[in-house]
Parts: sequence; structure tokens; C-alpha cells
Amino acid sequence: MAYQYTAMILYIKPRRFFLTLFALLITAMLYAQDTTSSDELLIEARKAAFTNNDYTKAKAYLNKALQISPGYADVKIFLGRIYTWTKNYDSARMYFREVLTAKPDYEDASLALSDLEYRNDDNNKALQAVNDALVYHPESQELMLRKAKILNAMHRYSEAQTVVDHLLKINRNNSEARSLANRIKESSVKNKIGFSYDYVYFDKQFSDPWHLVSFDYTRTTGVGSITGRINYANRFRENGVQYELEAYPHISKNFYSYMSIGYSDNVGVFPQWRGGFSLYANLSKSFEGELGVRYLKFSGDPAFIYTASLSKYYKSWLFTGRTYVTPSSFTNTASASYSISAHYYYGTADDVIGATLGYGISPDDRFNSIQLDDKTRLVSYKAGLSFKKKISRFSIFNIEGSWYNQEYLPQTKGNQYQFSIGWLQRF
Repeated sequence: MAYQYTAMILYIKPRRFFLTLFALLITAMLYAQDTTSSDELLIEARKAAFTNNDYTKAKAYLNKALQISPGYADVKIFLGRIYTWTKNYDSARMYFREVLTAKPDYEDASLALSDLEYRNDDNNKALQAVNDALVYHPESQELMLRKAKILNAMHRYSEAQTVVDHLLKINRNNSEARSLANRIKESSVKNKIGFSYDYVYFDKQFSDPWHLVSFDYTRTTGVGSITGRINYANRFRENGVQYELEAYPHISKNFYSYMSIGYSDNVGVFPQWRGGFSLYANLSKSFEGELGVRYLKFSGDPAFIYTASLSKYYKSWLFTGRTYVTPSSFTNTASASYSISAHYYYGTADDVIGATLGYGISPDDRFNSIQLDDKTRLVSYKAGLSFKKKISRFSIFNIEGSWYNQEYLPQTKGNQYQFSIGWLQRF
């Protein structure tokens, strides 16, 4: 009997032992999952901020994560970025500096601090944050891109150009750097002189070719560039001169505009008046958008032509789509023209090969816009190639060729061939 009782105890105790062990393992797993959930809380915070735009909920997740992992740098940086986006700059600085005090070489914290100061229009502090980080990461593309942007905003254009050129030597397919380089190049020198000659040949429409010569001078000022231009043309066996003034005023870090006005007393060779205005926006992911209007006044009623464009930098390419819309108040019916272009940067911002396809005539086309002096809109197709080469640090040479298939009378078409050559000198 005693033997049977002892055997029963031995039977029961192992069973209880394994049950107890199983319960302890489950508890330990749950506890472990709870204590390592700062990573999951960071993921949830990102979802709350980026997907739901709920910064309050995101901050709650991040604060809970810091209770579990007080030294988690990425949590502090993201919390600081949220405070930056909500304009609580002092709180944001506190978190960024906590990270940098513990880890001076932590690049993400330096980027976040620089973005904060740049957003707060304190470019000196933003530049200092980037320079401090470049000591540890001298070849960082993100840091160099930030530095070029800041120097550009400070109007230190030549320094910005040097930084972005070095960045593009490291990675010529950096889309943001390519976009920035094109903006900086227009401001990096104070003066530019340009010369161009256009020759236009018609196989049917006109018996004599057209000639257009342009000379312009551009001065870069604190608010943007201003250009004066004189155009001479020989069309329809007549000579004419047109005077133009253009400006590209800077509005903010993300917006700039285009304004122009032109006059000629040789109506028929040129429009009597031409003008334009566009607002440009530097968008995220290397996009640029434009909305604008063009004005043309020939001998009759004036025309207002509306335009919109969208450009995208992708690696070493720039793609642009554009439309011009003419309302029925000027023509018999509302009409539109379209064009798409692709430009490949094989070197600097001034080394470019381009191709264009289009439908209709553009009011910005100086040697062809005179054909818009017609109430009837006829069909026109265009294809063109261009080549631009930087000859020296301050000299740029360019050539261009285009073919038009032009309906110059109803159901009557002819071909038009245009060749251009130009030279730009910066100083």
C-alpha cells in the first residue's frame, strides 16, 4: 500500500512540474514581448504620423517607448521631428541634442537638427549642424545636399555650387542634387551675356527663310535674375526689332516666379506686345510644378494663353510635360498645345542632351509664335533635338534643330526646319 502511494506521488509531481514550467514559459514570453516592444511602438508611431496624420497618438507611442528604452536614439529623433513639424522647436532641439551629446557622430540626429534650424529660417545654425556632422561623415550625400541647400538659401551661390558639384561627382544620378544644381547655376554668377541665331526654312509655306538674332544680358540680384534682350528678325521680307525684359524673382525657399514683357513697333514681324507670368513650386521627390499665363497682342484683340507644366528629375534625367490652353474668346474654339521633353545631363548642369515632341505652337517660341496671329487654330507637330556643352568654367555652347509639320491652310500642310546656335558667357 505504501508502495502504491509513493508511486502515485511520483506520477503526480512530474505532471505538476511540467504544467508549472509551461506556465512560467508563457509568462516569460509575454513579459519579454512587453519589455522589447519599443521597436513595435516606434513602428506604430510612424503609422500614426504618416498614415493617419495623428501626431498626438504618435507622441504617445514614442513616450511609452522611451519609458521602456530611455536611450533609444531613433525614438528621440522621430519624437523631435514631430515637434519640429508642429513648430515646438525647443522641445525638438532638446531631443536632438540629447542624442548628439551621447553620440556626436549620429548622422540622423544631425540631419534632423539641421532641418529644424533650416525650417526655422536660422541658416547659420543649420549650416553649423551640417558642418559638425561632416567631420564624421565627409562623403555623406544627405549632409552635402543639406549644406548646398542652406548655402543657396544664404545666397552663397559659389560655395553651394562647389558642394553640389562634388556631390554629383560622387553620384551623378542623385535627382535632388541635379535639381538643386540647376537652380543654383542661375544664381552662381552675377552677370551673363547670351547670343543666338535661328534659321528657319519652309518647303511650301513661305518662299523665303526666316532669320532671328538675339542678344541678352542677365544680372543676378538679391531677389533673383533680371534679363534684358533685343531680338532682330527678318520675316516675310521685312525686318523688325523686339525689346524684352524678363525676371525670375525668388519668393521663398520653395517658390519662385517668372515675369516678362516685350514690345515691338514692327507688328507682323513680331507681336506688338507680349508678356507672361508663372509661379513655380519646388515640390517633394524632385518634382517642380508651374502655373502661368501668357499675353500676346498683334494688330487685333489680345490673347491670354494659360499654361501649366510638371517636371521630374530622375537620376541624370529631367522630364517635362507642358500644355498651353487658349480660350475661345480669342480663337474660334478653345484650343490647346502640348509638349513633352527629356533632357539627359551627361556632365555638369550645363552639359545636356535634349529631345522634344510637341503638338501645336507655343507662345514662348520666339521664332514661331508670330503664327499664332490667326483666329483659326491649325494642326502643327514638332520634334526637336538639342545639345549643350560647357566649354570652360564660364562658357556654354549650344545647338538645336527642330522639324515642324505645319497645317498653314485648312487641309494644306508643309514642313518647317529650324536650326539654332548659341553662346552663353558668364562673368
